[in-house]
Amino acid sequence: MMAFRGLLHAEWTKFRSVRGWATGTAVAALMIVLFAVLTGASATGDGARPIPVGPDGGPVSDSFYLVHQPLHGDGSITVDVTALTTVIAGESGGTVPWAKAGLIIRAGERPGSSYAAVMVTGGHGVRMQHDYVHDHAGPPGQVSAAGPRWLRLTRTGDTITGEASTDGSRWSPLATVRLPGLAATVQAGLFVACPNAVQGRGTVTAAATAVFGRPDLQGQWPQGRWDGEQFGAGTATFGGYPPVPTGGAVDVHGPRMSGGFAPAGDGFTVTGAGDLAPATRSEIPTGGVAGDLLFGAFPALIALCVVGALFITTEYRHALIGTTLTAGPHRTRVLAAKAIVLGGVTFVTSLPAVALALPLGEQIARAQGLYLFPVTTAAAARIDVGLAALLALTAVFALGVGTVLRRSATAVTTVVVALVLPHLLVLTPILPASAQRWLTLVTPDAAFAVQQTLIRYPHVDGVYTPANGYYPLGALPGLAVLCGYTAVALGLAAVLLRRRDT
Repeated sequence: MMAFRGLLHAEWTKFRSVRGWATGTAVAALMIVLFAVLTGASATGDGARPIPVGPDGGPVSDSFYLVHQPLHGDGSITVDVTALTTVIAGESGGTVPWAKAGLIIRAGERPGSSYAAVMVTGGHGVRMQHDYVHDHAGPPGQVSAAGPRWLRLTRTGDTITGEASTDGSRWSPLATVRLPGLAATVQAGLFVACPNAVQGRGTVTAAATAVFGRPDLQGQWPQGRWDGEQFGAGTATFGGYPPVPTGGAVDVHGPRMSGGFAPAGDGFTVTGAGDLAPATRSEIPTGGVAGDLLFGAFPALIALCVVGALFITTEYRHALIGTTLTAGPHRTRVLAAKAIVLGGVTFVTSLPAVALALPLGEQIARAQGLYLFPVTTAAAARIDVGLAALLALTAVFALGVGTVLRRSATAVTTVVVALVLPHLLVLTPILPASAQRWLTLVTPDAAFAVQQTLIRYPHVDGVYTPANGYYPLGALPGLAVLCGYTAVALGLAAVLLRRRDT
């Protein structure tokens, strides 16, 4: 044990004695902070349209067409849905899986207000959803004239119960949810929403049209005229309506469709666009995430690749490796001591840099008017520790490669290509999205998932790419991929170090 402590002390003495190594580590930490400041200072926000914020504090899409009446006190509304069709980017037909048509009760008119809704969807059967992030599955299947769905919402105080039926007589409960502070009088009725359709790396506008039967109202309703309006048209997350379908007979004025409703027998035909769901990054293109502010970790990674490789290859270049191995005849222990010193120094210098860069960059960016997706305290701590660990593992990986190759230029080039090239390919639209996804699964770039703060909700379709801040692996599994590469590099280095002559 004492002998290994001596090796650690010797390697630490070497590291701090070479100005370039210590300077490179310090420069890497400085770049993390500097890039956060520059990114925040160059940010520009779009204050023209507000971003709705839901009850959980996150950004949401809150736009749909509503045909409504006021409900005072307790009561229920029941309706059957016999059709749900969609228009995508001006062409009739196609399917938007999360197009929605059904019943809704809202706590208020402010964008982001609490709500509860039961609905049929374009491809996910009947659902009950509330407050944007909560989703409960109901009976599967698509609605049609031959296979209608009956929906019911019942209010009792501040609790809302959703039910569904395939025949209007036998009902299946979906969920009972609570909307705290629900006013005595609320707006309730029929709604239709249709999020933008995902096509490739982007989205295109879409709209849906639903056919409802006669609403059955129980409780204190005015039993008068139904009013219709587009909710959320002025919000930043509303994508708008698509162009009028070519060759279609659409009752609108102008080049684009619009929301509206019309009598259809005893019921209504309603057309709407928008969504009730958590907002994705692609819906707020002017917004930012924590990973944007921490872009400095990328050039820092390159600097640490150089330091890590030179920490061993310099000894080969100057023929000092023989002296090092003579002083520590257990060669594996020498390599372990180098890895601990290098990884420890990198982690200790990177951790405060990340801890300073993230809140500093956020403060500057918000002062510039940029909207930033919220980051919880736990997520911020995970980013701090995870990114420092990523950079430490990067340096140790470079040490292992340098031990195997023994030549500085070759080792640095190999490490930079292995670590930097996948990241560049992931962030630029050169490769197909499927290839980019595989790169973030099987290459060291998977470790950048430690920066991920966005949540991919299963009831929201979106452009879920690393460039938008979404990684297929979680923080720990992503970091484990880099741990695997580092372990392999060190293992091979240990074997070759024992077998080779100095």
